Amino acid sequence: QVQLLESGGGLVQAGDSLKLSCAASGRTFSSNVMGWFRQAPGKEREFVAYIRWSGGSTYYADSVRGRFTISRDNAKNTVYLQMNSLKPEDTAVYYCAADSSWLTFYEGAWNRIDYWGQGTQVTVSS
Repeated sequence: QVQLLESGGGLVQAGDSLKLSCAASGRTFSSNVMGWFRQAPGKEREFVAYIRWSGGSTYYADSVRGRFTISRDNAKNTVYLQMNSLKPEDTAVYYCAADSSWLTFYEGAWNRIDYWGQGTQVTVSS
């Protein structure tokens, strides 16, 4: 089992920045990839970004590329999501996720993700 603990959500204004953290514990070696999904009210959960523990390669959804940056601290088993130039449409519950395959994230296959965090609310006011 892998446990994921998120922090860093909150209420900000459009154009502001926010940084989310996700600390992983447990059998972390079984999860090669970590990333973020988000879910807005009435919408399906959508992929945001992922990072591979080994090598650190990253990939982003088109809607956040250039504004969001995902990074990792291997020593702390922690992944971060730096969100800049936030927009009201970024408002959602953000979920940290861990899986053995980058393809699961790339395909946005939230229903195949191995492990989830509890979610953290991000609200961007206009």
